[in-house]
Amino acid sequence: MSARSKARKRALDILYQSDVRGDDLASTLAAEARRAASEPAREASWLYAREIVDGIIDNRDEIDEQIVSHARDWKLERMPTVDRAVLRIGVWEILFNDAVPTAVAIDEAVELAKELSTDDSGAFVHGVLARIARAS
Repeated sequence: MSARSKARKRALDILYQSDVRGDDLASTLAAEARRAASEPAREASWLYAREIVDGIIDNRDEIDEQIVSHARDWKLERMPTVDRAVLRIGVWEILFNDAVPTAVAIDEAVELAKELSTDDSGAFVHGVLARIARAS
């Protein structure tokens, strides 16, 4: 698994934890930063994970608006928590990170959804992200 794939998984863990616990995302990120300081071997994945989560914090309203407007009758609250986190990562990479090709962002998000969420999540995530990519 590449360092960026590991970073996406780490970012997903942070987003998921914050969502499930009802904690402020910035607080969850700060706690993870303290933990990461003691794990120098994982620094490469930590740096990109932090970039993802910081980007989601900075652009949360626009990211969520894109998800809601392209999810076809799905409200954020109704989505599985993992799907919501995966979509936020994918949308951030598509709209705000020019270093990641759109196809890679979508493929990585779909793989995370297939691995960690429901049987239908991969197709759902692909559909939403593909519509966002076409519209951007």
